[in-house]
Amino acid sequence: MNPPPLSCPEIPAAYSIAAVERESGLSKDTLRMWERRYGFPAPLRDAQGERLYPAAQVERLRQLRRLIHAGHRPGKVVALGADELAVLLASAAVRTPAPASRTGRSARALPAVAAQGVLVAQCLDLIAAHDVAALREQLTRAVLTLGLQGCVLQLVAPLTREVGLAWLQGRFQVFEEHLYTECVTGVLRGAIASVPATAAAGTPRVLLTTFTQEQHGLGLLMLEAVLALQGCLCLSLGTQTPHVDIVRAAQAFRADIVALSFSGVLAPAQVRTGLRELRAQLPMPARLWAGGQGAGVIPDEAAGVDLVRELEAVAQALADWRVANTR
Repeated sequence: MNPPPLSCPEIPAAYSIAAVERESGLSKDTLRMWERRYGFPAPLRDAQGERLYPAAQVERLRQLRRLIHAGHRPGKVVALGADELAVLLASAAVRTPAPASRTGRSARALPAVAAQGVLVAQCLDLIAAHDVAALREQLTRAVLTLGLQGCVLQLVAPLTREVGLAWLQGRFQVFEEHLYTECVTGVLRGAIASVPATAAAGTPRVLLTTFTQEQHGLGLLMLEAVLALQGCLCLSLGTQTPHVDIVRAAQAFRADIVALSFSGVLAPAQVRTGLRELRAQLPMPARLWAGGQGAGVIPDEAAGVDLVRELEAVAQALADWRVANTR
């Protein structure tokens, strides 16, 4: 449970920087940098000189994070007024394609695609109703009927995109996104645990994690599910791992592949610079994979980085690895 906002006579409702980090999804370093560079946020100070953020600023920070998640640069949006922010948020929501199930897809669409759309819509309704038990039951049933890989590719991946879109449009709040994440994480973790842990011959040892600024781990978990079904031996460090610890884990685990997931939160320069620095530190011949929505900012010719932007591309990436390691 999040702590209530701090109160003082001059500031009826204000949040500490730690609370703002939790509430907005923006790191403390980002908040301080924006304050220095753009003049926002503009925190007040308590008697001890600690930063206190009024509730209105926290809500604005949530809006800014949505725009940055949609691809806008901080320098272009942080200084905008409330009306300009509202216009951009509405524009971002319009530009994001709606799911097939809600756009009147042609009657010639494949039945499987239509059924997938219905299932996604049902799960969205359960999230909106905060019916965790029914959502968990629906996801568990999908694992049993579609298989783990089918559940990931046909339900969890499109559903995760839809939840992100609903958050961007303001239809879902942060707590509803978290509710979904916790529920699907529990179901997938249980399903992955049932996959035999013995690595198959000719399959790599894969280390999975994200950069320190990346808090989203669902993409990582979906990749782990697909890799486990391919017989790979996976070691997941979760999210927000410093470079030095990624390198140490890769050495200790004797990882053949280090796989990183990017949700789109990090700035393109951060992604490219971080990958270049990590590649220089990783032991050879370990491969470096980058995938997820945020991998779109990585140039195809990035030195020493294999781009696995879609889960459907994992099988081919593994085939390429086998070819390269059986010569």
